[in-house]
Amino acid sequence: MSVLDSTGAPLGRLLQYPGFTRFLSARLLALVAVQMQTVAVGWQVYAITGKPLDLGLIGLSQFLPFVLLVLPAGHVADRHNRAAILALCIALEFFCALALLAFTLSGLEVAWPVFAVMVVFGVARAFSMPAGQAIMPNLVPPSLFSRAVAVNSSTWQVSTIVGPAIGGLVYLAGPDIVYASVAGLLAAAFLLVVGVRTEKPERPEQPDGWRTLLVGLRFVWRRKVILGAVSLDLFAVLFGGAVALLPAYASDILHVGPDGFGWLRAAPGIGAAIVAMFLAWRPITRHVGAKMFGGVALFGAATVVFGLSHEFFVSLAALIVIGASDMVSVYIRHMLVQLETPDGIRGRVSAVNAVFIGASNELGEFESGLTAAWWGLKPAVVVGGLASIAIAVIWTKWFPALRRIDEFPRPK
Repeated sequence: MSVLDSTGAPLGRLLQYPGFTRFLSARLLALVAVQMQTVAVGWQVYAITGKPLDLGLIGLSQFLPFVLLVLPAGHVADRHNRAAILALCIALEFFCALALLAFTLSGLEVAWPVFAVMVVFGVARAFSMPAGQAIMPNLVPPSLFSRAVAVNSSTWQVSTIVGPAIGGLVYLAGPDIVYASVAGLLAAAFLLVVGVRTEKPERPEQPDGWRTLLVGLRFVWRRKVILGAVSLDLFAVLFGGAVALLPAYASDILHVGPDGFGWLRAAPGIGAAIVAMFLAWRPITRHVGAKMFGGVALFGAATVVFGLSHEFFVSLAALIVIGASDMVSVYIRHMLVQLETPDGIRGRVSAVNAVFIGASNELGEFESGLTAAWWGLKPAVVVGGLASIAIAVIWTKWFPALRRIDEFPRPK
């Protein structure tokens, strides 16, 4: 039976692996906490400054340390215990939440302390993303890997629904209550992840140095299908980053408060979770490349609709479609990267993938804030959506092998 056969073992089999169960539970708690924190930080900063550019600076402050450290972090993930790395990163995120709580209780009136905390948070993300992606094949057998990827992606999407919705509602009681709740969830996630045990696979000893550090980058460059997949996602999300401007959109265009903003922030997660749950039941097995390009084009079209909308429920629906279409490309990209990569370099390849993800998300937030400051909110979003559609068309010409790929490869 193929590892991707949709008639394979039931999802309940995944829960028979305690390492995966603990990892999944810790990941869910940590991601919900981070999503709650994202809502509070965005709304708090915009309330203090009223500048869309500052919403972009939130992303930039996370991206700079992330992009500087993520390649060394991938090397660390290949040489050390990946579960232990995740535990340390969650602990660092916990202290970031405490710092935001302390600043808020002291009467925060300027944004720069928040940016400083986001820099530290970016350091934690730089090390957690490669370790978190690379640990998956160490927790379940190959026959369950495709389902584990879909369930793990579902966890992310559930967090993007639950976290912003809760964060927006709790923010009504004050940002300090949000940050205290975030710290509590991260503490629970830390206790769960320290109990994850994995069998360390045999990996050849490699000397430290730039050649070893850049193995992942060379691997991605030589595998044009992987390069096309990760770069397609990078540029599509980089230009189509409507979510970064949601605090300004909610306040100035849709005229809703923190609770409405929380639902807008949760909407992409709702769409993505629906698709992720469907993929856990019926994984993609055919027409992989065509479905990835179709997802990116739909992502861009939905972004244009969101940019043109003045109605709350139309905007909500557009954001749901944005999340659903993005989930298709996220799922396919993650499967291609993990199945094409030998375990001995999976951390470093995951780090390269994380650079692309980080650039598309955090750098995309900065790009959205910058263009909104130049052109205004609506033109920035509409132009970004059109650019995402153009990227999908151009990439079909530049990466024909990705467009033609029909089935996923066998795991290495």
